[in-house]
Amino acid sequence: MGGTVVSSRTRPKLRGTFTHGLPKTVVSLCPECRQRIPARLFAAEGKVWIEKSCPGHGQFLDLYWSDVYLYEKAERWFFTEGAGFENPLTDNPGRCPEYCGLCSRHRSWPCLGNIDLTNRCNLTCPVCFANASVTGYRLEPSYEEVVAMLRRLRSLRPVPCTAIQFTGGEPTLHPRFLDILAAARELGFSHIQIASNGLKLVSREFTQRCAAAGLHTVYIQFDGVGDAAYERTRGRRLWREKCQAIENVHRAGMKVVLVPTIVRGVNDDQVGPILQFAIENRHVISGISYQPVCFTGRIDRNERLRQRFTLPDLAHAIEAQTGILEAHRDWYPLACISPFPQFLGALRGLPMSPVTCHPHCSLGTFVYVDRAGRTYPITRFLDVERALTRLDQINRSVGRVPKLRDKVGVFLLHETLKRCFRPEAAPPGLSLEDFVDSLMGLVEKDIGRSRKWQELGIEYLFVAGMHFMDLYNYEVERAERCVIHYAAADGRLYPFCTYNSGPTYRERVERTLAVPLT
Repeated sequence: MGGTVVSSRTRPKLRGTFTHGLPKTVVSLCPECRQRIPARLFAAEGKVWIEKSCPGHGQFLDLYWSDVYLYEKAERWFFTEGAGFENPLTDNPGRCPEYCGLCSRHRSWPCLGNIDLTNRCNLTCPVCFANASVTGYRLEPSYEEVVAMLRRLRSLRPVPCTAIQFTGGEPTLHPRFLDILAAARELGFSHIQIASNGLKLVSREFTQRCAAAGLHTVYIQFDGVGDAAYERTRGRRLWREKCQAIENVHRAGMKVVLVPTIVRGVNDDQVGPILQFAIENRHVISGISYQPVCFTGRIDRNERLRQRFTLPDLAHAIEAQTGILEAHRDWYPLACISPFPQFLGALRGLPMSPVTCHPHCSLGTFVYVDRAGRTYPITRFLDVERALTRLDQINRSVGRVPKLRDKVGVFLLHETLKRCFRPEAAPPGLSLEDFVDSLMGLVEKDIGRSRKWQELGIEYLFVAGMHFMDLYNYEVERAERCVIHYAAADGRLYPFCTYNSGPTYRERVERTLAVPLT
């Protein structure tokens, strides 16, 4: 992409109703009464702000994104609208996020299904958005109820959910946790992962049993390198346990994704060391999912303006602390990759879920690392924008599927990437064919763990930030486009940011179905 950081290419016009530019008016929620109210997004001092006024509770102002350029870049690389479901589970006569569960208003298919196995936890973290283990009640669905939730996710049409994450609370505390992993494998989930604090994975024997039952990836809570960060974010020293759990996951043949919760003034100085730790341990760590804190659940909302940390803050902090990634050059919204799964689905003759989440939900990039530990951001050796634009043009021109099957589709993919691939800037030994393999590894987990890649000595990390909403920066359209869906114990499905924030359906479900602690 050369030395410039400014994207000059003209994107094809987005199919759908998304509104670009600033200022603009969106639908939000009042942080006090949670009623729908209009909000204004506007730029000032190089940042994007959200302001809104409730007739009953007054004015609210919050920082939305701390960099106007990255805000506008994210909008430019949002390709396509989601098509919604053929079989929505609820009929919504009202307005989003009312009557959620999912209804016909929802625009995106799930890239990931979530199931809370328990609201119990063996930690009481100050930053927990689920407020786990201190609610005074217990909600822990039975094995049979969890299987019903899994079937519900697999029954979605036209694209069944293929990736499942078990969460909580601490999911490993469920008494039939291993049986649930096996059930997910039998039901055809291709990616089975857990969101865990890692404490039970300190046991090598338990970790081996998890792998044997079908677990693929551990999304491990990881707020910094060393004990200091954990004393602030989790209330106790946890560094030894984190390292032991990661080592045991590696020995069991699984992968780790680090999941840091980042709070300004608490552990934002750790975003660079976390990336360096991932690079040094790339044999087991496949990615990082930074999560700027959302002010919901247990965290103190009075600290909001001082502790707010946005996705552009993350990009700039990593640049400042490591020099590996450039904020304006290397980061793109997760939704930018949607032409690739669409193309791959066409190539295989099977529908795949395009990533149609809102462009301001996330930012991310890929970093390749050679045997010597040298880093190569993907933008250095691939003209990302040209490749995505070309794939999007092919998708639009050939329609749905059959015309791309077999040799024609493979030829088009290789020719597209060949024109955009710069071998002289790539990691030594990484051919075009190897690079295509690495992209396929995003949807086929075994490719990145094959003997070929071990011999090649090149690893690649997905480095991303996902900023979930709270009531102060809430935007209803983001909830309508959510691609992370909770299957809940009440028989419904909920977008992440209606289940854990906004109307917070988690609280309603737990109050209705939970058992009081006695």
